Amino acid sequence: MGLLDGKIALVTGAGTGIGRETAILLAQEGASVVLTGRRIAPLQEVVSVIEKAGGEAVARALDVASRDAILEAVAWIKDNVGAIDILVNNAGSASKVLNARFITEAEWNATVNVNLTAVFNLTQAVLEDMLARKEGTIITVSSLAVVNPNLLGGAAYGAAKAGVKNFMTFLHNTFRNQGIRATTILPGETDTPIMDSRARPPLESERAVMLNPHDVARAVLLCASLQKGAIIPELHICPTFMRDTSADIETARWVGAPEGLTDKLKS
Repeated sequence: MGLLDGKIALVTGAGTGIGRETAILLAQEGASVVLTGRRIAPLQEVVSVIEKAGGEAVARALDVASRDAILEAVAWIKDNVGAIDILVNNAGSASKVLNARFITEAEWNATVNVNLTAVFNLTQAVLEDMLARKEGTIITVSSLAVVNPNLLGGAAYGAAKAGVKNFMTFLHNTFRNQGIRATTILPGETDTPIMDSRARPPLESERAVMLNPHDVARAVLLCASLQKGAIIPELHICPTFMRDTSADIETARWVGAPEGLTDKLKS
């Protein structure tokens, strides 16, 4: 008997990294998992892994930057799978320009949209059904950039992740007595494909001391599988070893900088 037997879970950004590992673990505990992401092929591969292990899963392409697409997806899930019991907001992205000095408003807005506004839209889409049942779990993967914002994630990413932590705390304070559990998980550096897009992609030796996506997925499972009278509002998880990120930060400082800056020449 699994801890999540009979539950329906929606995991965003489920094709790779933390989302992939989370979907697999939730399915292992008996949940029927709906995997979403922009690319269908990686999602279908994860579905195959889950089904081979005896679990239940379905894949659906979803661009979380679109409110209409979110509403359509949630309605489809309700009609074809069932009402969502567990929402895992995992999808996220960082801007290419990381310095607040150079980032455009368009790139700022796009980053905030994926990391913050999408969480609001997804939450609003599932909340009424959860309130009607007086039970539901919403878990959002934020970042330790909330408590230590810097150029690794960038200005827009850190601000959005801080905003989403605030929003999740709002949900906790507002709806806990109506049976809604809202949890924010704040991971440190995690060895996921997003590292390949860093201004200075970390070396293999540096990735080796980061969190493994499975570590974070286990934290998600813990928060999702507690008996309904218990909640973890906020959970920090970080690598045991702190690596030197000074080279990463210095590289990130100048992405998108115009030519001829005197302080850039001095650096």
